[in-house]
Amino acid sequence: MNYPETFRYTKEHEWVSVDGDTGTIGITDHAQNELGDIVYVDLPKIGSVIETGKSLGSVESVKAVSDIYAPVSGEVLEINTLLAEAPEKLNEDPHGDAWLVKIRLTNPAEVSGLLSAEEYQAFIGG
Repeated sequence: MNYPETFRYTKEHEWVSVDGDTGTIGITDHAQNELGDIVYVDLPKIGSVIETGKSLGSVESVKAVSDIYAPVSGEVLEINTLLAEAPEKLNEDPHGDAWLVKIRLTNPAEVSGLLSAEEYQAFIGG
């Protein structure tokens, strides 16, 4: 799997892609692979404030329920409604169409503390 170079990653297997003051958050290909078949995604409400390192929702697979941790802080602007109808998209395209939430960053400097694609791949042994 190629991990997009423009994304930043956490050791909890989330990613964030930043465009201006907006961050798009998702889970990594490694995470979806470890989870197995995803059957349900629980996401925050639009307008919610999320904090770095705190749970922003969860992903349920046939194996387990796993929390999703916010890689950066911000206010939820948009959630991916596609995942309510088709949670399995997370298994198919975790770095693309199956993003989870878009947020307005409250502290853009947090991004610099995250892993690069190369660092993340080294972390997961890829």
